[in-house]
Amino acid sequence: MNSRPEDSSARAIASLAFELGLLKRVRRSGWWQIGVSDPESVADHSLRVAQLATAIAAEEGADPARAALLAIWHDSQETRTGDIPHTARPYLDKPVPAKITADQTAHLPELAGKTIRAAVDEYEEQRTPEARCAKDADKLECLIQAIEYQQAGHTNAQGWIDNSRKALTTHTAQRIADAALTTSVLAWRGR
Repeated sequence: MNSRPEDSSARAIASLAFELGLLKRVRRSGWWQIGVSDPESVADHSLRVAQLATAIAAEEGADPARAALLAIWHDSQETRTGDIPHTARPYLDKPVPAKITADQTAHLPELAGKTIRAAVDEYEEQRTPEARCAKDADKLECLIQAIEYQQAGHTNAQGWIDNSRKALTTHTAQRIADAALTTSVLAWRGR
């Protein structure tokens, strides 16, 4: 097999794609504490976060595509750390997303690596409207997931709902949360 210089770049991206595939198998572990035996994966969570970030950013006058990009990368480091529940955090040093992302992207072509690192840094720094919309989307997704689990019989999900609602900063995310709290999880079927 003849190897060309651009093949190493393609291999690096393919390798990252395989690593990111782990997010489809990494479960959101905090839900086990309330008896959810098969919680959603980090990838499941990240998809809806990106979708919500798009809608929130559009309503807030921010760039929806940028907010979605930040959201889709916000938990990508969990391929290396797993999903650490809040109850474990007092006992562990907080992982540094920028450091993990730098390791994950070290062999990528320059532009791809720079783009991913910039997205993670922007999300973590929370200095832009898009980053704040993506962060709110993360909290809102958790709230919506908690409502779904509560509706499925996991009555101890209320703490996730309350904490997520308190963490929201944008007017749009707050309005969506309030609507979610009074809307049937099956309301979409009646349209």
